[in-house]
Amino acid sequence: MSPLPGLPGSGLAKGLAVTLRTMTRKTVTEQYPETQPDLPPRTRGVIGLFEENCTVCMLCARECPDWCIYIDSHKETVPAAAPGGRERSRNVLDRFAIDFSLCMYCGICIEVCPFDALFWSPEFEYAETDIRDLTHERDKLREWMWTVPAPPALDPGAEEPKELAAARRSAEKLAAQQEAEAARTGTEETEKTGDTEKTGDTEKTGETGEGAE
Repeated sequence: MSPLPGLPGSGLAKGLAVTLRTMTRKTVTEQYPETQPDLPPRTRGVIGLFEENCTVCMLCARECPDWCIYIDSHKETVPAAAPGGRERSRNVLDRFAIDFSLCMYCGICIEVCPFDALFWSPEFEYAETDIRDLTHERDKLREWMWTVPAPPALDPGAEEPKELAAARRSAEKLAAQQEAEAARTGTEETEKTGDTEKTGDTEKTGETGEGAE
């Protein structure tokens, strides 16, 4: 029974009533780190780097409002794919680092990346005792890439993403080339075996003829 409003000490009595009700309830405190928290799939923990997709376009570093992304690269010459073709030059990634002591987790770098090389990871256990150790290089960013959750499934009637379709066609083409190469190798080995057997039969026939004479 709550005290009547306007009586002295009624506010204190209400507060104590709330405290007593809370004390009788079962606690729901998760004992971290023994119990890991169940984080939402889109948690902004750290940024993972999928290095194979990075073309060193520098968009992420230029758009970062904190200037906490450091990228170094060099150019390499790629030989012509066909005789008479032109050589091409490409950027090769040397360094990709993010200073998480400056990062404000805005996600702009992930949004502007045109080649899907950066992803949010729910990993959050990366505290350091020295602030200088919060600058993580590409090896660490690549390790975090494997903690990135899988994207949600598409609707049953949705079209296949262009990236998956291109990857599937490339895989099928490579598999067909490997099968053709294996078949050609097997045919050559069969022909060699047949030639060897024919040579052996001819030698045996010659030896038999010499013995008869």
